[in-house]
Amino acid sequence: MLQLQSTIEEQLILRAIKEECCWESLPKRLQASLNTKDEWHRRIIAHCIKRRLLWRTSFVRKVCREGEYYEDMMRYLRKNLALFPYHLAEYVCRVMRITPFRYYCDILFEVMKNEQSYDRIPNFSAADALRLTGIGRNEFIDIMNKCRSKKIMWKLNKSIAREALPTQPADVTIEPWWGVCLVNFTLEEFKKLSEEESGTIDKICKEEANAFMLFDPVVIKGLYRRGLVYLDVCVYAEDRFKVCRLEGFVSNREQSYEDPIEELLYAVFVVSSENSTVAELATTLQVQLSQLQAAASFACRLGWAVKLIDPGSMLQEPTSPKNAISDDDEASRTSVGSLNMSVDSSVFDQDSTDNSGCTRVAFVVDANITSYLMMGSVSPGLKSHAVTLYEAGKLGHASIKDLCNDLSSLQGAKFEGVLQEFANHAFSLRSVLECLTSGGITSTNEETVPTTTAQTVVNESDDSEDTNDAEKVTTKKIRKYNVDILRCESLATLAAATLDRLFRRNYEIVVSMLPLPHSSVLPGPKVPVHFGPPSYSSLTPWMKLVLYSAARSGPISVVLMKGQCLRLLPAPLSGCEKALVWSWDESSVAKFDQSLVKGNILLHCLNSLLKHTAILVQPLSRYDLDDHEKFSTMDVPLPLKNSDNSVPDIGKELGLDVNESLKLNLLLENLGNRIELWTVGYIRLLKLFKESDPNSFKPDEYEWVPLSIEFGIPLSSPALCNNICKRIVSSQLLQTNLFTDHQNSMQELRKMLQQVCTEYQATGSTARMFYQRDQPKADPHTKGQSQNKLLMTYASQRWNPLTDPSSPISSMSDHQRIKLANRQRCGSEVLSFDGNILRSYALSPIYETVMGMFEEASDASGVKTDDADSREAILPGVNLLFDGSELRPFDIGACLQARQPVSLIVEASLASSGLK
Repeated sequence: MLQLQSTIEEQLILRAIKEECCWESLPKRLQASLNTKDEWHRRIIAHCIKRRLLWRTSFVRKVCREGEYYEDMMRYLRKNLALFPYHLAEYVCRVMRITPFRYYCDILFEVMKNEQSYDRIPNFSAADALRLTGIGRNEFIDIMNKCRSKKIMWKLNKSIAREALPTQPADVTIEPWWGVCLVNFTLEEFKKLSEEESGTIDKICKEEANAFMLFDPVVIKGLYRRGLVYLDVCVYAEDRFKVCRLEGFVSNREQSYEDPIEELLYAVFVVSSENSTVAELATTLQVQLSQLQAAASFACRLGWAVKLIDPGSMLQEPTSPKNAISDDDEASRTSVGSLNMSVDSSVFDQDSTDNSGCTRVAFVVDANITSYLMMGSVSPGLKSHAVTLYEAGKLGHASIKDLCNDLSSLQGAKFEGVLQEFANHAFSLRSVLECLTSGGITSTNEETVPTTTAQTVVNESDDSEDTNDAEKVTTKKIRKYNVDILRCESLATLAAATLDRLFRRNYEIVVSMLPLPHSSVLPGPKVPVHFGPPSYSSLTPWMKLVLYSAARSGPISVVLMKGQCLRLLPAPLSGCEKALVWSWDESSVAKFDQSLVKGNILLHCLNSLLKHTAILVQPLSRYDLDDHEKFSTMDVPLPLKNSDNSVPDIGKELGLDVNESLKLNLLLENLGNRIELWTVGYIRLLKLFKESDPNSFKPDEYEWVPLSIEFGIPLSSPALCNNICKRIVSSQLLQTNLFTDHQNSMQELRKMLQQVCTEYQATGSTARMFYQRDQPKADPHTKGQSQNKLLMTYASQRWNPLTDPSSPISSMSDHQRIKLANRQRCGSEVLSFDGNILRSYALSPIYETVMGMFEEASDASGVKTDDADSREAILPGVNLLFDGSELRPFDIGACLQARQPVSLIVEASLASSGLK
C-alpha cells in the first residue's frame, strides 16, 4: 500500500513538473509530502537533470541559474559514469569549456581511483571513451596493474593514475558534413593562434555553413585537439539513416544505472530504416523528436549510423521550420547530432535505386544465433556481425552479403561436439539468407523468369500481353529482396503498438526461425505476410488437434486438463510401451525435445505435470518403436503445392521407394486439400504400426500419420532447411503474388484454431454442456424438466451402461488402436473409461439440441476473442480423446483420485431421484 501511494505521488509530481506548476499552485497533498518550497525546487532540478533537458526550454529555468544547473548536471553525470551530453554542447563545450575527451578522462580516473572494475562503466560510455581516449578494457587493466605495482605510492597518491592517461584525444574520424563550432576564447588563447588558425576562425564566424569539408582539415583537427572548437552533428526531421556494424562496441555487464539516451539507442537500432525519416522513427517509437535526434547524433559519432542525404544539401544550412520539427524549434536545433554519412556515391546509388524496387524482408532469429557465431568464429567478420546483432538487435541488409561470405569460410570444416551445433546453424543460416536474397530462384544473375499465364508473378512493366494462348510463356521481371535479420529478444522489448508499426512500415514479409523462444512476440494479423506461427495458439498442442481433426488422421492422443490427479491410467494410455508428452506450458516440457516417457513411470510423470499445466499424451506400443526403442519420423517441407496448384512428388524428392512415395503423396494430397498451407515450414510425420485384425494373417504393415506442423525455418537441421529452400524455389513462392493467397490460408487456419479453442476451453460449449454450467433456461411450454433429468445423466459423468446406450470398445489390453478405429460411430458421442472398459456413449438428440442452444448463446453474446493478439495460453476445459480420426470428449472420472466408486454414485443418484 505504501509503495502504491509513493507511485501515485511520483506520478503527480511528474505531471506538475510537466505543467510547470509553481509551489503555490501545487495540490495540498503534494505540498504536504514535499514539506518545503526548496524541496520542490530540488525535485524539479533532479528531474530535468535525469532527463538531460535544456535549461532555457525546461521548467528548471524558473528555479535556478543556468550555470548552477549545468554544473550540477555534470557532477551527476560523472558520478553515474553517464554519456557526455552532446546535445547540450552549446553550453557545456562553448561556455563551460568541458570537452568530451576531458570528461571521459575524469570518468576513467574516478573508476581507477576507487579501484573499481572496468565493467562498472556503462556500455555506450565505455565505447565513446574508447573512441576518444583509446583506452579500452585491456589498456585499463594494464594501467591499473602498473599503478598497483607501485604499492605504497599508489596507496598514498592515487593521482599517479591520471598521469598514465593520455593528454590529447585520439585521432577520430570526422565526416565531411559535420559542423565545426567555436568555444568562448580567452585573450591568451587568441594571442597564441597562428595565422592560418585565425583565418579559419574568422571564416567560421562569417560563413553560414560550417561543414567540416569547407575548411582545412589539418587546421580544424589542431584546434579540436586543443579544445578550441567542438563538433556539431545535427539531425533534422527529414534526415534518413541506416545502422551499420557496431565496430568498437564495448560489452560490459548489466548496469544498474540506465541512461535515457542509451535506452533509446537500443530501440533505434531495431526500428531504424533508411526508408524512414527521423520524424517517422519518432512517431514509430512514440518519443519526442529531440530525444531521438540526440540518440541518433550519438550513434553517428561512433560510426554506428550512416546518414543518407543528397550530397548537394550538405552545403545548405537547413534553418527553415520544416527542417527542424519539434515541440520547440530551438530545443530541436540544440539537440544536435546528425547521422554518420559517407559521401561515397555507392551509398546514394544503393538507397536511391536498388531499394526502390526491392521487397523488404525481416528474418527473425533468437539470441542463440549470436552465441553460435561468437563461439565458432573463425573470421573477425563473424564476431563483428554477432556483436552487432546481439547489441543492436538488427543486422541490416547491407551486411548480409558479407555475412554470407564469412559463413562460406566454414564450408568443408569438420566440427565435433557442441561446435557441430554451431556449424548446423551457420550452414542453415547461409542457405536461408541466400534463398531469400535471391528471391527464391536458382540463379541470382538472371534478370527474368519464364512463367505461364496460369502463374501470378509480379510484372513491373505496363506493356499489354496476349493472354489468349494459355501455353504462351511470358517473361516477367524478377522480384528482388532485401533481408534484415532481427533478434526476437530485442523485438520483445518494444511496445506492441510500436512493433506493429515497425513491421507494417518497414517490411512486407516477416520470416521466423524455429524454434522461437516462449517470450517471443509474433507479428499481428495486419502484417501482410508472415512465414511463421499464425497465432500464439499454434505454438501449443491445439495446433496438433486442429491438424489431426482436419486430416482425419493422426496418432491416438489424450488431452488431460490442468489440476487433475490420476490414480490409474485410462485405457488408451495403460499398457503402452512409451508415450510422447506435450505441454501447453513450454517451461514444463520442452516442445522440441519430443519428451518420450516410459510407460512404467507415465502415471507419475503425468501427475507431476498436471499440477502446472495441461498436457497432450500420445501412447506408443512396442511395435511403433525400433530396436533402439526410438520412434521414426519424417519431415516434409512446405509449401506442399507448386505455384500452379500441382502437387509435386515429395516422396521421390525425399528418396523414398515407389510404394512409400505413393502412400506419402496420397496422405499429403489429402492434407493439402483439407488445409491450405501456402507458407513456409514443415510437417512432421510419425511412423506407426498399422494394426490389423488379430485373427487375420496379414503381414505387418506401417503407416505414416501427421504428428505436428511447424511454421517457419528450422536452423538446427541443415538438411531440412535445404529441403525447405528447395521447395521455395520449385514453388516460386517468393515470385508469386502471395499476399492474398497467404492471408486467406492463414486466416482460415486462425479460424480453425479459434473454433477448436472456443469449443473445448473451460467456457466453451462442450465443457459447459459436459459439466452442466450456465444451463439455458428451458421453455416452460416444453418438456424442460424431463430434458434436464436426461441431460444430467451425461453431464454429471454418471455413466451407466445398463441404462445408457453404449458400446464397449476395449479393455486394458493390446489392439486398442484398431478397436477404436473400427468401433461403431454415431453423430455425437462421449468416450468414457470406467476403470476396466473403454466405452462409447451415443448422445441422444436432446444432447445435441441443448448443445446447439449453448452455441447459439455464445454467438449471441458477441464475444469474439482474437487469439493472434493474446499471448495468454488457452487451456482445455474438458478431457479429450482423438481416436485416430475424430476428437471426442473423454470421461476419466473413474481414474481420478478422491472419487467415489461409480456404483455408489449411481445408487445415490437413483435414491435421490426416488425422493423427488
